[in-house]
Amino acid sequence: MPTRCSDFEMGSDIEVIEEGELVHFALLADAEPISHEEALQEQVWKNAMLKELNDIEKKNTLELVDLPNKKRAIGVKWVFKLKLNPNGTIAKHKARLVA
Repeated sequence: MPTRCSDFEMGSDIEVIEEGELVHFALLADAEPISHEEALQEQVWKNAMLKELNDIEKKNTLELVDLPNKKRAIGVKWVFKLKLNPNGTIAKHKARLVA
């Protein structure tokens, strides 16, 4: 069992409660945000997003241009990931803007 889980009660995925429903345990304390709206509610994720935008600008890997007629824009999405140390503590909050 990872060190970060040592203070949690662990159960089997197939453990059944009285009503017959499956019991699932989830560790949500330091979960990654699903959307940029959710990420913007926490300063650590805002900082990670700003770092990504600064890196994109610094490397000159994105250019905004007028969209030609009858062409569709390339959509982008934010992806968030917690990078952990071997002992399970958070090493870094990482945000990536992907096409």
